[in-house]
Amino acid sequence: MSIPAFADISKSANDLLNKDFYHLSAGTIEVKSNTPNNVAFKVTGKSSHEKATSGAIEGKYADKSLGIKGRVYLLLPTCHPKKGVKLNLTFKQSAFHGRAFFDLLKGPTANVDAVIGHEGFLAGASAGYDVQKAAVTGYSAAVGYIAPQYSAAITATDNLSVFAASYHKVNSQVEAGAKATWNSKSGSAVGLEVASKYRLDPVSFAKAKINDRGVAAVSYNVLLRPGVTLGLGASFDTQKLEQATHKVGASFTFES
Repeated sequence: MSIPAFADISKSANDLLNKDFYHLSAGTIEVKSNTPNNVAFKVTGKSSHEKATSGAIEGKYADKSLGIKGRVYLLLPTCHPKKGVKLNLTFKQSAFHGRAFFDLLKGPTANVDAVIGHEGFLAGASAGYDVQKAAVTGYSAAVGYIAPQYSAAITATDNLSVFAASYHKVNSQVEAGAKATWNSKSGSAVGLEVASKYRLDPVSFAKAKINDRGVAAVSYNVLLRPGVTLGLGASFDTQKLEQATHKVGASFTFES
């Protein structure tokens, strides 16, 4: 089993709960393209429910034979010049995955994380450090278990004050997952969210989720033809059905 990065210990459940729900934006369009020299481009444009528009351009280069990876982002629009010198390092072995992120102009600051694993069991931690202030800026920890058909994780973030337990199970047609979150700083209430994904056929699937506040979301994803995907989504506040709090959205993705 490949050891995931620290941020991916609960990736299966988080993806099920957060990805492919298209109501978050009124409209989204993505164009993805790969060049013969191993450069992948992605252009994204979004229109929010408040009628604001935004865009992003991403270029990613990977040379597997040399183990070299690079990524450049350009966000549009922007109000301030984007200045910074960043260095990212990754070290990975069969039972270890470590990363370090340095911002050489801001601070300088460093963020490091590491995960060790054995036979599906995972344990990891992350920490941030500000060199100028000579202070730790934050730390987190996580434990988990990953198997081919299911995964489970417990994370403690925000200086070990926000705890989350997630679970995800999958078979060839149906996925189901749940996540419970507790913030020790804000009280004893526990937030709960559950989601499910059902593959309708080889080219389409539907998703649904609901949280403890009664907010539900549904989505539908279909491959219209090779390289063109349509996504539709909506969210509803089941406790305020008579109010205009509901949202709908659509997404087109073009790949070549």
